[in-house]
Amino acid sequence: MDYRSIMNGRRRDPLAFLFRGLLWLFQFPYWIVITFRNLAYDRRWYNIQRCDVAVISIGNLTTGGTGKTPLVRYTARLLREHDYRVALVSRGYGSVDGADNDEAMELAATLPDVPHLQNPDRVASAQIAVEELESQVILMDDGFQHRRLHRDLDVLVIDATCPLGFGHLLPRGLLREPVSSAKRAAAAVLTRSDAVDEATRKAIRDTILRRSPNIVWAETVHRPTGLLQWPDSILPLQRIDGQPVAIVCGIGNPDAFTKTAKSAGATVVQRIELPDHDAYDQETVTMIRQRILEWGDSVTQILCTHKDLVKIQTDSIAGKPLLAIQIEIDFTAGKAAYDELVLDQLAGNQAP
Repeated sequence: MDYRSIMNGRRRDPLAFLFRGLLWLFQFPYWIVITFRNLAYDRRWYNIQRCDVAVISIGNLTTGGTGKTPLVRYTARLLREHDYRVALVSRGYGSVDGADNDEAMELAATLPDVPHLQNPDRVASAQIAVEELESQVILMDDGFQHRRLHRDLDVLVIDATCPLGFGHLLPRGLLREPVSSAKRAAAAVLTRSDAVDEATRKAIRDTILRRSPNIVWAETVHRPTGLLQWPDSILPLQRIDGQPVAIVCGIGNPDAFTKTAKSAGATVVQRIELPDHDAYDQETVTMIRQRILEWGDSVTQILCTHKDLVKIQTDSIAGKPLLAIQIEIDFTAGKAAYDELVLDQLAGNQAP
């Protein structure tokens, strides 16, 4: 079942209306739990742990992909450029038997000088980063809802293509907590801002500013920079220009990745969508291979994200080249203010 089409109201059949009604009811127990939890942290009924260095959290209000990983990468590089020893801590969602998940493998490839600790207990990870790795700053990935670890700066990432989770909390929508929680953030970064018009960007910005009038606002676009073929071959984007391709991805927002592929010049003719953080087990890979064989010459290449490639770990499927689009972010507004805000949190830390 296509849950997104039900959540966003595109499906108008009787079954969809019934399902939306049930989901609408189920969001209220979720609202009670999340409201009490936030109140308990706000009033210090729940203990908040501090570590001895600055903590910067980069997270979001919604489930699914918001383009957060490129911002994490940008922020880590910004800190490294100023000679700060940085460690990433994350929950490790989707990891199996203690192995790194897809995000960790991608970040390890692109940030080789930044250690990444994955553990549901991010307080414990932060302690290891400080005491054993001598880190000067902790960068907490997907940390907006993880309130047990104190943070000096909360950065909220908002995807312009699905900014507010269809206006409802889980499970009716994609919001992890109410939009009013934006008041905890000191900065908000709108990703994929070129996917919507100026009026839509302004409406999103105004919604956040009403909750947090002093928030630093920035806007970014996802810029394809090249193609990666396993294990480490870098190819130019011209390789897919005008080519009929198939998309294979297990991410939270496949529509956004499809738009990125098209912006890189590819002609998307087929698509296989898998659950977010899919493990690409043998059964799944066999299914993908069979589909590609059925498509035949109508598809010349297969495109995926870097997160998918590090799990599939092959340079081709069914004789078709498998290529990951490399993506970086470019700030179109607010870059100087964002950089200054991040670096100001570390004014008390001495770079080596």
